[in-house]
Amino acid sequence: MHKLLLMLLWLVSLPLCAEPQNAQSPPQRAKATFSGGCFWCMEKPFDPLKGVLETVSGYTGGFVENPSYEAVSSGSTGHVEALQITYDPNKISYQQLLDVYWRNIDPTNDKGQFCDKGAQYRAKIFYHDEGQKRLAEQSKAGLEKDKPFSGPVTTTIEAFKVFYPAEDYHQNYYQKNPLMYKFYRYTCGRDQRLHELWGKP
Repeated sequence: MHKLLLMLLWLVSLPLCAEPQNAQSPPQRAKATFSGGCFWCMEKPFDPLKGVLETVSGYTGGFVENPSYEAVSSGSTGHVEALQITYDPNKISYQQLLDVYWRNIDPTNDKGQFCDKGAQYRAKIFYHDEGQKRLAEQSKAGLEKDKPFSGPVTTTIEAFKVFYPAEDYHQNYYQKNPLMYKFYRYTCGRDQRLHELWGKP
């Protein structure tokens, strides 16, 4: 009986749930949504960033539910081609995402982006909360003050409403079709214009 009591006391003293030595907390998740012309070209700059968990090409900002690529391209839906980023704010900040965003768009073009003309290709920042709104406005104001190019900053900042993922063949297009992607990017003059605006990367 004495041995049984000692055994019970020993069992009670053990930790109820031992933590694994190398356990890692799951990543925190937040979303950022930007438009900057062709969404094929917006995925590549963000995908390699540490803390970016996922990028999805899609449509946002308009009034048509579940729009198709053809409908958005026609300019009749109010939507823009956009990129939605899921990221871990403990590893990358929204401000860092904004810094990458600005250097991958033409902030002076209010008619579209690069060779893509029309409202469906305009550059916009869609904030998900008041913190993102404040940082986006501060970032834009800082750019207007210290911009390395001439011309006004026409990129708008709007409240996020709903995001519709684009068709599967648009996702990770630069990886699935690298030759077509490079051909499009070059003939659209995207990198040439970015170099004019921002200098060498």
